[in-house]
Formats: sequence, C-alpha cells, structure tokens
Amino acid sequence: MSATKDPAQQSPADEAETMTHDDCFELLSNHRRRFTLHYLQQSENGTELGELAEQVAAWENDIPREEISYDQRKRVYTSLQQVHLPRMDDAGVVEFDDREGMITMGPASDEVEIYMEIVSGREIPWSLFYTGLGLVNFGVIALVALGLPLFGLLSGIEAAVFVATTFLVTSLAHLYITRTEMRLGASDGPPEAGE
Repeated sequence: MSATKDPAQQSPADEAETMTHDDCFELLSNHRRRFTLHYLQQSENGTELGELAEQVAAWENDIPREEISYDQRKRVYTSLQQVHLPRMDDAGVVEFDDREGMITMGPASDEVEIYMEIVSGREIPWSLFYTGLGLVNFGVIALVALGLPLFGLLSGIEAAVFVATTFLVTSLAHLYITRTEMRLGASDGPPEAGE
C-alpha cells in the first residue's frame, strides 16, 4: 500500500506513462472498483475509507447504509484497503493515503472515464442508433433524387440541410446524455447496484 506519493519521486517516464485499454478494462472489471469511482465522482474533496466501505456495502447488498451489518462493512473495508485501493492507486486512478484513510480521484482517472459510459440493457447502443439514422437519411436523399411525391418538392440543398440537422441534433443529444446520465457518478447509486 502506498501513502501519498511524493512528486519528487516520480520520474518523467512515470508521468508520460498512460494506461492501456487492457489496463482500463481490468481495473473496471471489479464492481467494488466501479462503485468506488462512482462514489468519488460525487465527492468533490474525496472520501474517507470507512465512509466509502459503508456505501459500497450498502450498494452491494441493496440496502440503506444504516442497515448494513458489521460483517458486511468489514468485508468491503478490508478488500478495499488491501486490494482494490492500492491497485487503483498504483494505476494513478485514485490517490489513496493509507495512513490517513483518505481517497481522492487521481490524475489517471480521466483515462478510464471513456470506459465508464453506462448502457442499460433496455437502451439502443449509440452505434446502432447512428446506423439507423444514416439509413433513414440515405432513404430521404434517394426519395428526393427520384422526385417521388412530397419528397420531390425538396431541393438537394434542403435535403442536405435536413440530413446535417438530424446528425447535429442527435450528436448534441448524445453528448448531453453521455455527460449527464450515462456515466458513473451521475446518479445517486451506481447503475448496476441492486441488480
């Protein structure tokens, strides 16, 4: 386990090192680490290990924090302290001061952010949505080119404006949704808690 890292001990090679895709996926493969990131996203000044352990245990057991048992809290506390937080600290995703028991977001947390977009089982993936939108827009252009009734009234410029507008509007909606609703830390509890 590491205490607060001394910046003088970091080499330029350490600072230039970035996480690989595999590192990010491996780090996010455990729900306790995802729950930790979710909770830290909501905490401006970081959190204390005991508080984090209580919240993670509550999410794991799908109960309010005040109802968790000593054993439930202890199991989570021990695994966070001995396994998960040191691993996240080594990767730079969090900064874990084991002497003080404080956890804050680390400098590499931005690197895993792209992997934290949440897609619920009920939602259409954005890649499929954009494929469908592209097919619809292609159909509109084809109908305008063929001069079919109703579509023949549109000029090529008007069809191009329609296509550009649909992509712009949906792209802005996509950006808004992914920045506000589809990421860890955007809601009270992590999306997978209580499943």
